[in-house]
Amino acid sequence: MVFKNHCLKLGEKTCVMGILNVTPDSFSDGGLYINPSSAIDQGLKMADEGADIIDIGGESTRPFSNPVSEKDEIERVIPVIRELSKQVSIPISIDTTKAVVAEKAVLAGASIINDISSFTFDSKMTDVAAKHEVAVILMHIKGRPKAMQVLPTYENLIKEICLFLEDAVKKAMEKNIDKSKIIIDPGIGFGKSFNHNLQIINNIDKFNTLNLPILVGPSRKAFIRNILQKQDKDKTKLNSIDIETGTQAAVSASILNGAHIVRVHNVKETIVTTRVIDAVKLA
Repeated sequence: MVFKNHCLKLGEKTCVMGILNVTPDSFSDGGLYINPSSAIDQGLKMADEGADIIDIGGESTRPFSNPVSEKDEIERVIPVIRELSKQVSIPISIDTTKAVVAEKAVLAGASIINDISSFTFDSKMTDVAAKHEVAVILMHIKGRPKAMQVLPTYENLIKEICLFLEDAVKKAMEKNIDKSKIIIDPGIGFGKSFNHNLQIINNIDKFNTLNLPILVGPSRKAFIRNILQKQDKDKTKLNSIDIETGTQAAVSASILNGAHIVRVHNVKETIVTTRVIDAVKLA
């Protein structure tokens, strides 16, 4: 993929997207990087560890989260994007559903728009993406974060996700977003049960029918904790190391089943995982 003076080589090497949440309430790292200097340091650290993309978000989209204002989101992310873009050569992604935030982020140095709603929450998002010729990530979501985990149901999970993404891609292209700049994401944890998430990972290759790069974000998601707690009678034993190990297992399975990009909190460990799994795939 070529966009905004960047080139992502997809296929032989799995790309690693580092998550940088500049929020007080994200499910895994809320509050850790709310201070701009801490966020910048973390972004530089992820770049040094080998991240291919840094994904910066100023609004938590965890289940049952409340939305934040454009003003708050802008104040959180723009200083970080502006400074990081001066110091790193890898692309920066803005994780937002708001067109105003996305445009300010692109003007500050972001070159990818990562929209969990596939441009359905804010119709002006397609205009911003087309105008600035950035890469875009279109994700499947059922409902909105506030209520998306209230008994999500599907008649045919994989087919419905494929149809949703196919429609999102079609609409993006109709708004002059070049297909060569589109990445798709099946949306693990966004309007999915624990079992739905496992089905998605097991069927990532089915999304190849769309002929687009596939991003998967299993990092530290609740389904990992659910699996481990079912396996261990002493649930108090479960800690962050267990969750991270579970994340790397999910990352491995995702890559083996066809993911081109993995979105994670821990870049250093994931780089090791991707190198080994990529070697296995190429053997």
